[in-house]
Amino acid sequence: MTNVDELKQRVVAEVDARRDELIRISDTIHANPELAFQEFEAVALLTAVLEREGFAVQRGVAGLETAFVASYTTPSLSSPLEGMKGGGVVALLAEYDALAELGHACGHNIIGTASVGAGLAVQSVLDEVAGTIQVVGTPAEEGGAGKVIMAEAGVFAGVDVAMMVHPSTRTMTRRTSLACYELKMEFFGQSAHAAGSPDKGINALDACILTYNNISVLRQQLTDDVRIHGIITHGGAAPNIIPGYTAAEFLVRAAEKDHALAMLDKVEDCARAGALAAGAEVKLTRGEKYYADMVPSSVLADLFEANLTALGREVQLPEPSGRMGSTDMGNVSHVVPALHPYVAIAPEEVAGHSLEFRAASVSPEGHAGLLDAAKALAMTAVDIFSNPELVDAAWKEHRARFG
Repeated sequence: MTNVDELKQRVVAEVDARRDELIRISDTIHANPELAFQEFEAVALLTAVLEREGFAVQRGVAGLETAFVASYTTPSLSSPLEGMKGGGVVALLAEYDALAELGHACGHNIIGTASVGAGLAVQSVLDEVAGTIQVVGTPAEEGGAGKVIMAEAGVFAGVDVAMMVHPSTRTMTRRTSLACYELKMEFFGQSAHAAGSPDKGINALDACILTYNNISVLRQQLTDDVRIHGIITHGGAAPNIIPGYTAAEFLVRAAEKDHALAMLDKVEDCARAGALAAGAEVKLTRGEKYYADMVPSSVLADLFEANLTALGREVQLPEPSGRMGSTDMGNVSHVVPALHPYVAIAPEEVAGHSLEFRAASVSPEGHAGLLDAAKALAMTAVDIFSNPELVDAAWKEHRARFG
């Protein structure tokens, strides 16, 4: 029976052997940022590497042009695995979309490349432990809800566990995320000349501004986990015209879905009150998809933390509940045991979604985070393939949470 520690050493060595290639892939994606559902170059680059190494690649999954599933299963062996247990399907999720105007200021170039690197490393030992490793390309995390669409289409139905790693300013394995709902507001008034006939107008911008201020007041009475933020997307056409139409978009977040929904109701009431005060009408449109809160598997977190520690990373506790964002990986975690850990690539004072974090994503620290992420993912996959009882434990916990 091959020793699990030996297998881990081999997948680590495989990542190291591919160091230059993985950094080149990550840096290439970083230099060519693509927005949600437009990540054609990134997908072509990642799938070409996987296909070259023998992965079976299915493109366009869930009806999304830039989504893919690349799979590799233990080849048929002429002799038994000599006592080594195995089996199951481990999915490593790849992200590669960029932010508007900021490019890869969230480090998705690292996420996608780390999952590919881990998949290739695990492939190198799948002649000695049974299982299927998948690299699942998931577009449009930054607002497009790619994983939500894929989960609803059943892409993760046959998966035993799902994992990915996100770059950050802290190294954490048990961080959750906030459930998030999107709300579009449209206010309808009556245009009129602002100087010549103001009494003929109904100011839709007043309705929008009152709504914004109502929400600002609402924030004083909210729990610490709630986050409400938005922008005015249309404020009028000219300063001498009373706006007859304005619009705004808001995101409403909270630690749990039901709480976020309750806060969404309150925000909608703020909009109705603003419209009523201004004498305008309001149309409220909730986003078709929502981001669920991330519920990390403690079984996977324990394994991943031990592997990160073995790589020399110090694992930190998560920040307070409100100091986090949202991810469509949360929706995956409600379907299958999942993990969304973080690896530090920049000092804690650097903000996410900033130019500084974008620079960190191709810095020496970013490259180190990429390689450690790939190694820890591969090591954790080896743990899972080597011991089916871990999958059973992860699912037992999952079913206790979600039924």
